[in-house]
Amino acid sequence: MTAAGTGPHGTPEGALPTTAHADDVLTIGRMGVDIYPLQVGTSLRHVESFGKFLGGSPANVAVAAARLGRRAAIISRTGADPFGEFLHDALQGFGVDDRYVTAVPDLPTPVTFCEIFPPDDFPLYFYRRPSAPDMQINADELDLDAIRAAKIFWVTVTGLSEEPSREATLTALRARAGRGYTVLDLDYRPMFWSSQEEARKFVQEALPYVDAAVGNLEECETAVGEREPYAAARALHERGVPLAVVKQGPKGVLAHDGQTHVEVPPVPVDVVNGLGAGDAFGGALCHALLAGWDLERSMRFCNAAGAIVAGRLACADAMPTVDEVEAKLLEAGNEEAARG
Repeated sequence: MTAAGTGPHGTPEGALPTTAHADDVLTIGRMGVDIYPLQVGTSLRHVESFGKFLGGSPANVAVAAARLGRRAAIISRTGADPFGEFLHDALQGFGVDDRYVTAVPDLPTPVTFCEIFPPDDFPLYFYRRPSAPDMQINADELDLDAIRAAKIFWVTVTGLSEEPSREATLTALRARAGRGYTVLDLDYRPMFWSSQEEARKFVQEALPYVDAAVGNLEECETAVGEREPYAAARALHERGVPLAVVKQGPKGVLAHDGQTHVEVPPVPVDVVNGLGAGDAFGGALCHALLAGWDLERSMRFCNAAGAIVAGRLACADAMPTVDEVEAKLLEAGNEEAARG
């Protein structure tokens, strides 16, 4: 229990406390509880048992970075309820700094259900109405010094979908002013927007402030109106984004920095649940950027991290360590050599 008017860690409701250190990776935005069926290939109508996990893309990316040895934190909000307390426990268990996660008294912590039909059908059901606590991040509560100091600041398009989160996200982007890496996860989810055109408007407002943009073909089309991978990368460059990372599904990933480009095939995997693979890729991208790797090594590492999580049930709980990713890369290399 906490005192009235305070968050779960004794800070005033809504206040985002100041950090004394710089984070390697600081994310902002969506966080909730994932409720995943323990029966794979079964409709929710017939599922009898579920697992409870930390969820939400920015939270998963922070966990992925922490699993890879990086100091990670997230700016988000929860309900003032047991699910919110669970999320604090989970973040702490994964080694993610939760000091910027505060409670919203009048909104429940969001939950998300999914159905699991491998290899490529994973319907999501979001329970985030009338609004979710993570959409109640306010610009005047942000620790802008911590945002400026972070080596990587990770933002998602979902954070632009609703006020006051939209203005908080844009304020944070403006405050970075070229410090470190700022990465925008294009993460377009139609259920959070009135239209693709509305999403494009606000994504394009954010693009000039970011150093890298990451998205699949639909997300790139939403952002810049281009679905062909090279055209999408060029359009992102024209909007001021130095590094474009375009995920092409079975064709792998294209990374283009305006001068050089690489296309890296996916790592083969028997898919169990594909929902967390993109977040594992994101955490691995943060690790690679901080390590200063070249594009090809970076993308191969990211693909391997994503493949590992796609072969597991959960998202946050499934994030791999560096040793696991390196082992997966070695395994994939050996299989490729045997085929060759």
